[in-house]
Amino acid sequence: MQKPLQPSEELAAVVGTNPLSRGEVVSKIWEYIRSHNLQNPENRREILADDKLTKVFGTDKVTMFEMNKHLTGHLK
Repeated sequence: MQKPLQPSEELAAVVGTNPLSRGEVVSKIWEYIRSHNLQNPENRREILADDKLTKVFGTDKVTMFEMNKHLTGHLK
């Protein structure tokens, strides 16, 4: 079982302020991405970040494989 981690203020704007396991954070990020239609239609592995996700990722475009790397600094 993964221990709950506290999201940063930037990440909390997307996933909420409650402590979550890393798996729950990733699931909530994907829910957000899908509900806001942020996947590149030409390359579904690419995420086109909106303002909230740009603050988390530090860039306006990431691949699904890079996403976890960017989350590390936002979980304590």
